[in-house]
Amino acid sequence: MTGPGSWHPRVFLQRLTEGLALRELWSQFRSEAQASYRLYSAEVEGELGSTPRWRRAFGFARELFWVMVLKLSPARRVVLITSLLLAALGGMRPDLNRPSLSTYGVVGLLIVLGMELADRVAMKRDLEIAREIQSWLLPQTPPRVPGLDIAFATQSANTVGGDYYDVMVRVGDADGRKLLLVVADVVGKSMPAALLMATFQATVHALVATSPPLSELAQDLNRCVCSRSQGGRRFTTALLAELDAHNEVLTYINAGHNYPILWRARGRLERLTSGGMPFGIRAGAAYEIGTVPFTAGDLLVVFTDGVVDAINERGDEYGDPRLIQLVEHSPEESAEATLKRVMAEVARFTGSTRQHDDMTMLVVRAERPEESRPE
Repeated sequence: MTGPGSWHPRVFLQRLTEGLALRELWSQFRSEAQASYRLYSAEVEGELGSTPRWRRAFGFARELFWVMVLKLSPARRVVLITSLLLAALGGMRPDLNRPSLSTYGVVGLLIVLGMELADRVAMKRDLEIAREIQSWLLPQTPPRVPGLDIAFATQSANTVGGDYYDVMVRVGDADGRKLLLVVADVVGKSMPAALLMATFQATVHALVATSPPLSELAQDLNRCVCSRSQGGRRFTTALLAELDAHNEVLTYINAGHNYPILWRARGRLERLTSGGMPFGIRAGAAYEIGTVPFTAGDLLVVFTDGVVDAINERGDEYGDPRLIQLVEHSPEESAEATLKRVMAEVARFTGSTRQHDDMTMLVVRAERPEESRPE
């Protein structure tokens, strides 16, 4: 907005705050400040080591300053330090007719700020492109399978994330009622995790093209992830499941993933625990196959740890018990409705608190005969 009224106080305030209330602005600032503090303090604590307590306050401030300064390029460090010295030596009484040292110091600080903002904008633009590319790797709409109602959603803690989900019709299945369900969580955050997620997705699609048995698929995936896991540091948890809607059977392997929730139509809850360790830790790992019935009215909820590890402003985790209670009290509703209700409840619990892990959820409901959608 650049018209004549763009500098009207009301218009200016709207542009400045984007319509957020004072409480929302404070909550956002506090969340961002806490995230920045955690980032820097980890390095500061390492520098202080066993420094006596009485010296830690001064030492913390000094080390925090240098940790922040050293994030800049050498040239910007020099300009920043010089500008701070000029601002301190010149006092805070700028004279527009005769610029003081403090005026030059403020200008120098604004120049460094402008350069850092330019870098941030460029990086954000690249991340937005990366997010768009990442979205191409994930299914946008679930397949329509007679007798099944499927919904999924993902929410990255950063612009891009390391969660992956997929629903694929098994190659060679004539009636399209045998599905492969995959939900995975690559260790790490942001761009490194996103790159590993893209590699994992490509590996899954390459392997399933030959329609291997679930046990063979898990072993092949584990070997591939091990080959680039940096000695097990870049592992991946995953839930692989083959859902045969015709025979009403769910076969699965849980590779170190959060235990999915299976809520029976008869009112009984089960957790899918059979499997083994996460992919990428040991190439020869063995994986146990679990098989359970999946009949009309049953509800399957698969999720990544970002859902149950979500925290509120007090630092409390959402936790498994809350999620289980929510699923147990799910009404007879569509998978999409259940998914939205759970995600909305997690969002209500966390409020404006910044999250540090991606959230992904896959919901599958076996429809009763009278509920089946027309083709």
